[in-house]
Amino acid sequence: MHNNKNLPLRLLPAFVLGLGLSPFANAEIMLYDKDDTTFSTDGYINAFYVNSNVDRAGDQYDRRQARVKMGFLPNYLGFNMGKQVDDLKLGARASFWVTINDSQTNGTDTAIDVRQFYGTVANPEWGEVLIGKDFGLFARSNILLDELLAGYGQVSDSLGLVDGGGVSFGNIGSGYPYPFPTSQITYRTPVMDGLRVAVGILDPVDTNNSSPQGKAYQKNPRTESEITYQFELGGAKIYSWLNGSYQTSDNTDSNVDSVTSKGVGYGVQAKMGGLSLTGSGFQAKGINPFFTNNAGEATLRNVDSNGYLLQGSYKLDKNRLALSYGKTKDDGNGVVGSGADYDTRGIALFHDVNANLTLVAEYNQFRIKGHDTSAQNEDTNTFAVGAVLTW
Repeated sequence: MHNNKNLPLRLLPAFVLGLGLSPFANAEIMLYDKDDTTFSTDGYINAFYVNSNVDRAGDQYDRRQARVKMGFLPNYLGFNMGKQVDDLKLGARASFWVTINDSQTNGTDTAIDVRQFYGTVANPEWGEVLIGKDFGLFARSNILLDELLAGYGQVSDSLGLVDGGGVSFGNIGSGYPYPFPTSQITYRTPVMDGLRVAVGILDPVDTNNSSPQGKAYQKNPRTESEITYQFELGGAKIYSWLNGSYQTSDNTDSNVDSVTSKGVGYGVQAKMGGLSLTGSGFQAKGINPFFTNNAGEATLRNVDSNGYLLQGSYKLDKNRLALSYGKTKDDGNGVVGSGADYDTRGIALFHDVNANLTLVAEYNQFRIKGHDTSAQNEDTNTFAVGAVLTW
């Protein structure tokens, strides 16, 4: 990534999905339900034994590393509030995300990250308004419907993930960017015959803060949107989506070019019986292909990135087998310094012991292929086995 010396690697694995993004969010425990007021909690705990075989340019990187750490989703504890006041439904959510790897260099400094802290005002006639911090809309459904969401995914050594203290990267950077939680004001329509539209203004981000004499600034907020449509066809349940983002960042130093960041994400998932097929993708310019909020304020350029993710799974009784292939092609805003292709192949088996406990076994292959030099190349194979506990 250009000018990425200050990129906070601690934030790299700080991703994931909660209410509205996690398939486990409905497994809540009701703590209070009286006088049109509710208060409930939900949570997610997971841990994996992991063994990664790293092959990079430079013999000092080649090694086999064993770890015990979290998977693609970190551990979290969430709280939900709801209250009916006349014709308005008031709601709120706060979720706290915790890493379990707080040894060695981190001591006992367990990171607690507030990924969600928002309130909602809703009415069945006109929809819902969300105010506060939540995941973005661009690439939201791309990651929401990832078949390996409760698995492990890629742990690129170039990204600092093999030895990192947080989660793995799933298919982030090899199929879609991560819709980083951001302060926002977002409006959602009611669901109209399966169709729903969301439009929001989000806190803008610096993308051209490369001048010691100048200061990056944005005259307008970042705008994001998503259209989702659910329907049935030939006995199959179809979920489709289209989302996007737009922002321009200027600099008070006239020698620094402005950066216009724009992207579109899309996809479709079809389910019939135990079979599920998912295809998604994105196209972007001037956007960090790993983080939609450009974590670390790397200096970006008006260059392209695009990617896709193809997945299939089949569930039989308590077992689900999932296959996945994702790829991102980036012309120079990624984290290895210049243009590169990133791809991830994975196979995972999920076994439901009961409604709250799932066992997981996964094998994953991650590749980086540099456009300009083989010094960027990486080949990391990872085996992971673990358990996921939800409530």
